[in-house]
Amino acid sequence: MDVSDRLGIIQAVTWDPDQLRAGCAEVAAVARYVRIQPGSISAYAKGVADNPPHTGVIGQHPNAIAAEWLILDAINFGSGWFPTLRKRPGLSGYRTIAAGLRERFERAGPWSAGELAEITPHELARTVGQDPDHPLVALFVASLRDLGRHVATDHGGRFEAVVAHGEGVQLVNTLSTWECFADVSVYDGISLPFLKRAQIAAADLHRAGAAHFTDLHRLTIFADNLVPHVLALDGVLRLHPDLQAAIAGEELLQHGSAPEVELRACAVHACELLVAAVGPERITAAELDGILWERGGQPRYKAKPRPRCRTTAY
Repeated sequence: MDVSDRLGIIQAVTWDPDQLRAGCAEVAAVARYVRIQPGSISAYAKGVADNPPHTGVIGQHPNAIAAEWLILDAINFGSGWFPTLRKRPGLSGYRTIAAGLRERFERAGPWSAGELAEITPHELARTVGQDPDHPLVALFVASLRDLGRHVATDHGGRFEAVVAHGEGVQLVNTLSTWECFADVSVYDGISLPFLKRAQIAAADLHRAGAAHFTDLHRLTIFADNLVPHVLALDGVLRLHPDLQAAIAGEELLQHGSAPEVELRACAVHACELLVAAVGPERITAAELDGILWERGGQPRYKAKPRPRCRTTAY
């Protein structure tokens, strides 16, 4: 499998979040495996509006903050492999990987762009506490090397320069052309540049103080497998019995398949309906994503198998 197969198809056109919203609405209107339950939106919106997500800052100098979050988000994927990882006690797969990275940042600072461009599986595996031969480690390494090359070549080795100019949507556009952030699906001819990790990078960098974006309200939710899981268990999404059975049986979904794309697209559109019901002046899609993501860590949601797919998108 070559790099483009592993990391997705890069879309060179300008990314427009409103076009993504429109595409997801089109998918939701014709979806065969996932349906939004319109009658649930109003009541559900009342229960999510007053629960802001927890956030935190892990660096101090702007370049260090930018480096740490870009590194974290460049490898913020692999949920389909998480059941096969060595997890720290009480931590999920993502939090296990993130904990290893944060300990490295606290001990020695983030890797430089040049170091990332040449990082080895053994070095990364030691950092995150995994087997260097695990397939996810190889994908992480490919993504980090690509990140390092872009920062070194395009931005003089300065991570803060990646976010120094422009707004959040502009940053997503920049990252969308890098293999390490690629994430585009196609559904019945509809292009869906979800760009989950590029979008979350913009939000993370803003929250951490490495950037001051005024257009984060334009972002969608960060479409992955957890938000659809939460929305399905809470009755906002209804899944086809065949899809329900596959998820309950912990079968891996195929990235780009109709059920997998519908889960992400319908979650995006459902959250747009929820934002409209709460009031865009009170909550953004990005903030709603954080609320639902944290809700997904509660025992009720962790007790049920969630959709899993082996992809670099999420």
